[in-house]
Amino acid sequence: MIPRVTHQTIQQSTLANLQGSLSAMAALQSKMSSGKNISVPSDDPGAASDMLRLRGDQRAIAQYKRNASDADSWLTTVDTAITGSLATLRRARDLTMQGGDGALGSTSREALATEIDGLRASLLGQANTTYVGRTVFAGTSDAGVAFDASYSWTGTGASVDRRVGATSTVRVDADGAAVFGTGSDSVFALLDDISATLRAGGDPTTQLDAIDTRMDAMLSQLSGVGARHKQVLDTQSALLSSELDVKSHLSGIEDIDLAEVILELQTQEVAYNGALGAAAKVLQPTLLDFLR
Repeated sequence: MIPRVTHQTIQQSTLANLQGSLSAMAALQSKMSSGKNISVPSDDPGAASDMLRLRGDQRAIAQYKRNASDADSWLTTVDTAITGSLATLRRARDLTMQGGDGALGSTSREALATEIDGLRASLLGQANTTYVGRTVFAGTSDAGVAFDASYSWTGTGASVDRRVGATSTVRVDADGAAVFGTGSDSVFALLDDISATLRAGGDPTTQLDAIDTRMDAMLSQLSGVGARHKQVLDTQSALLSSELDVKSHLSGIEDIDLAEVILELQTQEVAYNGALGAAAKVLQPTLLDFLR
């Protein structure tokens, strides 16, 4: 049996095809105007899921970068403070060596003692170094200073850490008690003893070994800070590389290939114009044609 094809059938079919062609053109024009392959998740659910995951990775990397930048600043502050303290202690050692000269008079000894007192005050200031209001040698303590007037360490023993990766954290402070000592065993008390010895006319060079011990402790802590700082710098480089990779993957999913979309749009326009011409030929008969 031959199915009956009427003009209404042809008209409906032709209009449906034209509408489909127009819809395809509209979709391509939307892609060109937005520059994106996916406007709503229903455009490509699988790709949309990948985009959500990659955007989550972007947010995590951005947070890790902020943490790493903060860690870099903390460790730079600690490094500068310990390096300055070492320079101060070396100067104190030189003065202690000079104070061992038995030919020095009381005036010279007083001058040496006064300078050592100044060095002790400078060391105490470096030991109480802060970063954005936080003492870098007192852990999580909120005492305001790492060492008080009696040279007691006010730290809590809990370190300040920053998460710079999904499974990676780094300590950004330093143990003030390990760097400077505490109380009567501190480097500050040591310089006070040397100053008192000079004023009393004694031989301060007996304290040289103690000074060397404190310097070794500072150097040991400085080495640890340097290693952690390198870890942070390496992490920052890795995070930058990861950020670029995620951006590249996201762009590959989300962004259009402009040349390809333009070509598709031109092809669709040719097809649409052809469909319009064909429809004009097919839909020419009217009621008057049948009444002749």
